[in-house]
Amino acid sequence: MKKFLIIQTASIGDVILSTPVVEKLRHLYPGSTIDFLLKKGNEALFEGHPFLNEVILWDKSRHKYKNLLKLLSKVRRSKYDFIINLQRFGSTGLITGLSGAKHRIGFDKNPFSFLFTLKKKHIINRESAIHETQRNLELISDLSDQEDYPVKLYPGKKHFDRVSGYKNDDYICIAPASIWFTKQFPEKKWIEFLNRIDLNLTVLLLGSRNDFELCEKIRDNCDHKKTVNLAGKLTLLETAALMKDAQMNFVNDSAPQHLASSVNAPVTTVFCSTVPEFGFGPLSDDSAIVQTDEDLDCRPCGLHGFNKCPEGHFDCARTIDICQLTRRIPG
Repeated sequence: MKKFLIIQTASIGDVILSTPVVEKLRHLYPGSTIDFLLKKGNEALFEGHPFLNEVILWDKSRHKYKNLLKLLSKVRRSKYDFIINLQRFGSTGLITGLSGAKHRIGFDKNPFSFLFTLKKKHIINRESAIHETQRNLELISDLSDQEDYPVKLYPGKKHFDRVSGYKNDDYICIAPASIWFTKQFPEKKWIEFLNRIDLNLTVLLLGSRNDFELCEKIRDNCDHKKTVNLAGKLTLLETAALMKDAQMNFVNDSAPQHLASSVNAPVTTVFCSTVPEFGFGPLSDDSAIVQTDEDLDCRPCGLHGFNKCPEGHFDCARTIDICQLTRRIPG
């Protein structure tokens, strides 16, 4: 019997890409206890998860550091055998280093990695082309084997029932938004794409409440009348349940891409300023990457993206041929 704590308090996509660690630990240590520490607001990802004992939340929105100290106290009381920290931020490194766990594992780039009992190199560049899931699994390679495990979430019957009414006709899903401007395929390009889609095919626009206005503009300005704006109306697991049975899911290099991968849904990812070689590409069996054919000296301009194009032209998105997307619609 072993007691594990996995730490990943970053964004939705980062949490999803940590799930192979959960899958592998459960497979290799079936009698163990696995807890997960994540940022408050992302807990819906693990609703009804069959392998997690407890989901621990860090509220960063109010009294961030006071709550951090409370978390540290809770972690110490829990007496974990293994802390596996998938983040490189100092706050989670502090929790790991002072946890009292016998085995404290994390990446060498964490500023508190000197408190870890085992630290692994975190390599991210175009040349290595290592996927983030492989970087994460490397943290437990000394406890396991070299087998890869899938990104996986567990939408339940209630999540599938909630979206069943949208599945009466053939449909595709489009998640047009990203929190970063330079990672988001432009509104006009999405509209151009929609105007080329068979009018008998239903299009479901997905996203958070913050994405509703963008989805509404796209819906109102395209000629495709069977376009439905669902932004802000579905939970994360309901969104995954809807994506699973879509003919295709069109997304940016952002969280919806990883939601699709988590249920092995067909997915086409548009990469604008970032590149798939960074290791955040789609993992579904039926997946494809769409990007510019131009050899741009300025691309990639960053790992995560920017609020505006540093060069002022946004050619990495503007020069993408819409035919790359239309070819990915089955039939």
